[in-house]
Amino acid sequence: MQFKPKSAARPSGLNPAADLISVVITLRRDDNPHAEREEYTILATFHTLMSWHHIEGHDTMVERFRNALARGRLASTFLFVGPAGIGKRTFAMKLAQALLCEQREAAQLDPCERCPACVQVAAGTHPDLETVSKPADKSFIPLAAFIGDPEHRMQEGLCHRIGLKPFMGGRKIAIIDDADYLNQEGANALLKTLEEPPPRSVLILIGTSVDKQLPTIRSRAQIIRFQPLAEEIVAKLLVEREIAADPAEARRLASYSGGSLEQAVELADAALWSFRGDLLGSLARWPVEGYRTAQSVNDFINEAGKDAAPRRARSRLLIGFGLDFFRALVRRLHGHAAVEHAELAELVEQAIRNGWNESAAVAALERSLDALSHVDRNANQATMVESWFDDLAALSAPLSRV
Repeated sequence: MQFKPKSAARPSGLNPAADLISVVITLRRDDNPHAEREEYTILATFHTLMSWHHIEGHDTMVERFRNALARGRLASTFLFVGPAGIGKRTFAMKLAQALLCEQREAAQLDPCERCPACVQVAAGTHPDLETVSKPADKSFIPLAAFIGDPEHRMQEGLCHRIGLKPFMGGRKIAIIDDADYLNQEGANALLKTLEEPPPRSVLILIGTSVDKQLPTIRSRAQIIRFQPLAEEIVAKLLVEREIAADPAEARRLASYSGGSLEQAVELADAALWSFRGDLLGSLARWPVEGYRTAQSVNDFINEAGKDAAPRRARSRLLIGFGLDFFRALVRRLHGHAAVEHAELAELVEQAIRNGWNESAAVAALERSLDALSHVDRNANQATMVESWFDDLAALSAPLSRV
C-alpha cells in the first residue's frame, strides 16, 4: 500500500487553522501482483488547531471574543475565573495587545506584536493600559490602587486613569489581577466605574472563582469561565520550557497538576515531592500525630525562604496535598470509584485500614479548607499549621470511631 499526498483546494467555511489534504491510496491484491492497481482518493481533514499567539488551551475563548468584536458587541467589564496557573492573565494581556494594536483591526484579534503599541503592552508601559494586582505583603488590593492615596483621592488610581481620554489608541483597558483579594472598600471604589464605564473602555478582573467575588462585582461583569488545561498541554509546556527532564516526567507532573501549569512547575521540585509522601503518610495514620507533623510542616515551609510570599505559596501547596488526600478518602468511603493515582489510592486504603471513617474524613476535609482560607488571610503561619494539625489529631482520636 502506498500513500501519495496530493494538493487539494480548501473548501470555503473551513476553519483557517485546519490543514486539508487528499491522499491517494494505491492498493494491489496480494494474491495477484500483476493485477492492475486500484486507486482510491480519500479527502481527509486534519484540524491542527494552532495555539493563539502561544497561549495554549483557550481557543474557544478566542473565538468568543472575535465573534463579539465582529458584531460590535464587546462588553465593558469581564470577570475571568478559573484555576490559578492556566493562563488567564496571559490571555488578558494578549487581548489588550490585540485591542490596542496599531497595525491590525481589533476584530481580527491578531496583534502584530511589532508596532509601538504592541511592544508597549508587552512591556507594561502602554499609557492606555492600566494594571493592578495585590502586593505580596498585603492581604487585599490597597484602596489607593483604585482611587489614589489620601492626599490625592480621585486624582490618581485606576478609577481616575481609566476615565481619561485614550492617549494613543481608541480604547482604555484596565486589568485587575488577584480580584479574589478585593475587599469591600475596593469593590465600592470600583462601583461607579462598573455602573458607568467610560466610553471605549474595557475592564478585566481576574480571579479563581465566582464565589470569591463580591456581589457588586458579579452582577456587573460578564463572566468568562476558563477551564483547566488538558494534561497533554501541561506536559507539552513542561517539556518545551525544560522544566521536566523527559516526556515521562512531564506526564507524571501533569497528571497531578489539576490542569495548572503553575502547580505542575511547583511539583517539579524534588524536595517538595518527597515531603508530600511523608505528609500524606502522616495523614493516613490514626490518630494523626499532630504536634510532630505540625513541627515538620512548619520547618519545611520555612525552608522556602525569609519572604512571606514563597512561604505562603508553599503553605497553600501543602494544604492542597492534604485536601487531595481527604477528598480521595471521602470519595472512597462514600463508595465512589477507585482513586486515579496508584500511590494515593494505596494511602487511602491504608487510612481506611487504620480506622478513618467517613464522618471524620469529611470533618478533616472541611478543616483543611478552613486552613487554606487562613493562609489567604495572612494568618500567622506557625499558629495556623499547629491549629490545623491539632484539630486533625482530635478528629482522628479513638472516640471519633463511634
